[in-house]
Amino acid sequence: MTVVDLLTGGAFGSIFRTARRSAFRLETRDRYNVPSERERVRRFLAGDPDEDYLRAAHDWGAMTRAAAAAGRPFRRVRVVTVPLGDYSRYAVWSAQGNLRAGEEIRYLDRDRADSLGLPVRPPHDAWLLDDERVAVLHFDGEDRLLGAELLDDPAAVGRHRAWRDTAWKASVSRDEFLRGL
Repeated sequence: MTVVDLLTGGAFGSIFRTARRSAFRLETRDRYNVPSERERVRRFLAGDPDEDYLRAAHDWGAMTRAAAAAGRPFRRVRVVTVPLGDYSRYAVWSAQGNLRAGEEIRYLDRDRADSLGLPVRPPHDAWLLDDERVAVLHFDGEDRLLGAELLDDPAAVGRHRAWRDTAWKASVSRDEFLRGL
């Protein structure tokens, strides 16, 4: 077994602030166990979504808004299992805040993604940064983020570029996705 040094905390966060041209995430998990989201997810599932959260200026939103204004887009394709599970329903709802901040989010059905050869079974989450580096996200058995493995190997970067291009072309906007449910 190979031991991998993972970027965590501020070191992980810095990869987004240092992206010079673009950041793209292939997001393939149906659930993320994010401690800071637990209460918002609970409220959403109880029918009392935190609308104030969507309007608030958060670090992520401020960063993606500034990046979009500077011509450095943050994009992601969320690969989802249909019908949507609880967390995915929450994530589709909460994406409104990300979209308002200038992030572009598209959706792709897991079965379609699998048929296109995208790495979705098992899930493979990664950020492609400036088409030069890949941050492969690692999670524990409870869906908590452990950190990111940063790769600059040309073959790995090339695979992730191809996956991005395939996923982006096959995916649809949030609104179009919701209309199709």
